[in-house]
Amino acid sequence: MKLLNQLERKFGRYAIQNLMKYIIVLYALGYFFSLTNPDFYNTYLSLDIRMLLKGQVWRVFTFLIQPVSSSNPLFMALELYLYFMIGNSLEKSWGAFRFNLYFLSGILFNILATVILYAITGMSMSLGLTYINRSMFFAFAALYPNVQFLLLFIIPVKVKYLAYLYGALLSYEVFSYLTSGDLLQSSIGISILVALTNFFIFFFATRNYKKLSPREYQRKANYRKQMKNSVNRDNVTQFRGKTTITRHKCAVCGRTELDDDQLEFRFCSKCDGNYEYCMDHLFTHEHVKK
Repeated sequence: MKLLNQLERKFGRYAIQNLMKYIIVLYALGYFFSLTNPDFYNTYLSLDIRMLLKGQVWRVFTFLIQPVSSSNPLFMALELYLYFMIGNSLEKSWGAFRFNLYFLSGILFNILATVILYAITGMSMSLGLTYINRSMFFAFAALYPNVQFLLLFIIPVKVKYLAYLYGALLSYEVFSYLTSGDLLQSSIGISILVALTNFFIFFFATRNYKKLSPREYQRKANYRKQMKNSVNRDNVTQFRGKTTITRHKCAVCGRTELDDDQLEFRFCSKCDGNYEYCMDHLFTHEHVKK
């Protein structure tokens, strides 16, 4: 975090404000190309490592023009709105510089994942935007776990549950790839993990590890012990055959709020100690002196 603060102080002025607005424009442009010339993206813009090694360096940036997954215009518009809302919320929470860094690192790790896949298998297979968008979704769920989405436009579901579900499915998918015994499948599993590295860095860097330390466990144990010992044993009573800890108990007659909910109790300021009395004995009891 100190390094991140230093980078923000030094380079924060170069951050692109409202970055997600420009990314959404690229997504929409990709959708336009998919309608007018479906082969244009794969031929000239996709992250093809073989073409990249031949000098087509623009592919490092233009692969972001890939259209989103929905082909239906309505669902495409909803998907773009969802990504815009998620990205905009992250930028408001982190600031422009940190969101820029998160999104840029997602691009770099996706490029690295594609390079690793090519180096192992010799095949140029771009992961596209899938895991860049997924890393934003997971970060949003970590920051705003109780935000509700309308599943099927009807059922309100907290985003943290959607993240748990998708995380479980993704984990199963990666595990299946890694344990398949096939080189290509295993390489895909590795590349998926690499593509999500920016989220892993964010998640583990923002956890509070102090609560996992032995000293913290000892502090909590001592606190529970003190709280247990601080219970007023005089307030332990039998009510309807069960041992109950009451809030009030008269030090003279032993009645509690369980005996009569109309009873009132007061502490005596003249007694030395924590003694409580019902109103019948508050002014008639013998004061306790040490």
